[in-house]
Amino acid sequence: MPKRKICVITGSRADYGLLFWVMKGIQDNPEMDLQVAVTGMHLSPEFGMTVQQIEQDGFPVSVRVETLLSSDSGTGVAKAVGIGVIGFADAFNQLAPDMVIALGDRFEILAAVEAALFVRIPVAHLAGGDVTEGSVDDSIRHAITKMAHLHFATNAEAARRIIQLGEDPSRVFQVGSPGIDTIRRTKLLSREELEAQLGLTLQPRNLLVTFHPPTMSRMSVAEQFQELLTALSRLDENTGLIFTRPNADMEGRQLAAMLDRFVGTRNHTTAFASLGQVRYLSLIAQVDAVVGNSSSGLYEVPSLKKPTVNIGDRQKGRLRASSVIDCEAAADAILAAIRKALTLDCSATVNPYGDGDSSQRILATLNSITEPGNLLVKSFHAC
Repeated sequence: MPKRKICVITGSRADYGLLFWVMKGIQDNPEMDLQVAVTGMHLSPEFGMTVQQIEQDGFPVSVRVETLLSSDSGTGVAKAVGIGVIGFADAFNQLAPDMVIALGDRFEILAAVEAALFVRIPVAHLAGGDVTEGSVDDSIRHAITKMAHLHFATNAEAARRIIQLGEDPSRVFQVGSPGIDTIRRTKLLSREELEAQLGLTLQPRNLLVTFHPPTMSRMSVAEQFQELLTALSRLDENTGLIFTRPNADMEGRQLAAMLDRFVGTRNHTTAFASLGQVRYLSLIAQVDAVVGNSSSGLYEVPSLKKPTVNIGDRQKGRLRASSVIDCEAAADAILAAIRKALTLDCSATVNPYGDGDSSQRILATLNSITEPGNLLVKSFHAC
């Protein structure tokens, strides 16, 4: 029997970190042929040209699909989806995969799955069924669910929602978040190693900050980010602030410009386009709290026993651990949440997203699918 060609789509530093051990397992399986389709922020110097990290990790890139435009308006992102559909149609014609694996809810992932739908390639979707009411990603995620054929949910509530959308329960698997696998399997850097690699000196107190555009909020993106910057400016100047730059979402470049101005005016403050998975996780382990609205604050940070200050509605509806402190996007509320986080004992935190064996569960299911084409026909399952 010929090897099954499994094409993994990755468009950002975030989804790559979650997909790493799944990709490694496919690569090591003698019955599978790993194809890596790289798109989105990975191909942009503005966001760290992180395709180079994928190659350094030993994953040959099968195809590069450009999607990003200079515009990050709603119109620009809509056009990027169209460009992505065209690019992935060509890519799938070239690669002829037996199955596509996609994670999450970003617009470039939507483009890849749309193309796969029309050229009749079955899709395995990771992290469907979540709810994030403060972002257009919520609608994208559910749309991908309806175009996918296998579903790997990170928790029981998400799995229930996938079935509620009419998907066959026999194709829905509760596996946990593969990001926790990376934490379990990664040797983290020491404080000294981390400082040397990042070229900075960590302070007695440090915060890791990531804020992405909350695309469905009534309050403007810039106003919300300014509230965060105002709160951070009220902290002791000896508090170290390490930012990871915003995603390529609508109005993301406006936030990046605001961030650059802030970094230039405050001591012990720096920003990185991409830290890479090992440095990012190592930094979480060293800081006193993680602040912002990234899904990582809910998915991975609890496993490192650190508090998360989750701002605004971008992650509203998503399952969260006891270490997550929610607050509105207002300077006073953010500052109060940060001060609470700095006193929070997270040593007994239980991560609701699993035990760190997600990748093995996903790989076992993929290995059992000897004829992926049989997945193409779907029936609506009435609850």
